[in-house]
Amino acid sequence: AKPRYRLRLWSPPCGCLASQAMSKLEMIVKQRRLDVAEAKTRVAAEALRARVAAAAPPNDFAAVLSKSGPMALLAEMKRASPSKGDIAPHTDAAQQGLTYALAGACTISVLTEPSWFKGSLDDLARVRAALVAGGLGEEVCVLRKDFIVDEYQLLEARAHGADTALLIVAALSAAELSSLMAFSRSLGMEPLVEAANEGEMRVALDAGARVIGVNNRNLHTFEVDMTTTSRCAALVPSGEKSR
Repeated sequence: AKPRYRLRLWSPPCGCLASQAMSKLEMIVKQRRLDVAEAKTRVAAEALRARVAAAAPPNDFAAVLSKSGPMALLAEMKRASPSKGDIAPHTDAAQQGLTYALAGACTISVLTEPSWFKGSLDDLARVRAALVAGGLGEEVCVLRKDFIVDEYQLLEARAHGADTALLIVAALSAAELSSLMAFSRSLGMEPLVEAANEGEMRVALDAGARVIGVNNRNLHTFEVDMTTTSRCAALVPSGEKSR
């Protein structure tokens, strides 16, 4: 007699099909959630709030962008990436940030994710200190670029000198995005909201994002489509093109 086989389908807790591999974005976000939980055991949120209260107020990110028009330059401090591996692993964050600012960048984007991008909160603080020492502290913004999923990360950002922080639509639910935007604004930071397709652009607009950045790279597949920016920009109401 032929053997009989019983097939049992398993569905993981996330509700995804078991056959679907976790995307790089999902892997990074999962790790960042673990990182945040661990960070909270080392530095209490109350301690970060105390540092925020004692710090100088942040620069107005949206105003700095507008003042720098018609084209504002944001320059990024990145040592590595998931797609390219090491890029400039020995880069000195403070020196690089100041170099960018002196060359005309109105905002310095600092990667603080440690595992794939080899960044840190210390990089953020050192860039801010370099700008202040160079007399550019009130002219140039510092952006925390990370995979932010928790209010705690926004407290970290402000406590380490950030004027703004990146919120990635693809990494958040609509409710999470709105909540984190509100909390960021409560700290005086207008967030940079990132969209990578038309659907995410609509989410950002519906959430009331004032500053929206379009990523031409799909963060799930890492494929690049240079037409993404124009397609997303077309969704912005004509009276709000300055967003």
